[in-house]
Amino acid sequence: MSNSTFTNVERLAAAARELDAPFEMTEDAFRAFYDRTARVLWAYIARITGDKQAADDLLQECYYRFLRARVAIDDEAHRRNYLFRIATNVARDRHRRRRTSPDIGVAIDESHGADAGSSLRTEQATDLHRALTRLKRRERELLWLAYAQGSSHQEIGETLGLKTGSIKPLLFRARKKLAGLLSGTSRTGGARG
Repeated sequence: MSNSTFTNVERLAAAARELDAPFEMTEDAFRAFYDRTARVLWAYIARITGDKQAADDLLQECYYRFLRARVAIDDEAHRRNYLFRIATNVARDRHRRRRTSPDIGVAIDESHGADAGSSLRTEQATDLHRALTRLKRRERELLWLAYAQGSSHQEIGETLGLKTGSIKPLLFRARKKLAGLLSGTSRTGGARG
């Protein structure tokens, strides 16, 4: 028989109620968190959906779901990973709803100057755009989280719902496929010079 006293049982019950309570942030804490994460989250959503306008709406949906979530958040890193996981799910939901319409690909910034360097950058961005649109959604998500966000393999696994051990080979394949598409794009990309 356990040596639990009534106070221990009360403490366990209180801890259980805390876990069932919704995650709460003060307004100031949320504003600070939003300021730290909104730009990179928007860029992630825009990259994986290929639609900058939809990224605005989906960004707000992510924060709404984040605030309504009923999970225990340990620290800042866990909070950020959970937010990116929500974003991945929101983007996938949008993709499922729009399956009947064609994929519009990944949007790129068309603003550039008149110098030769900007012309080359625009051409490279177009090549990258074409190559990224030919990757699968999960491959784009992996590459973005790893190289644009600098997420660890564990963080990527948590965000995408994958085992940490599978991230390295998946990233290797995605990089190899992207490199192949880029080298194929540059060879067939038209006359240069």
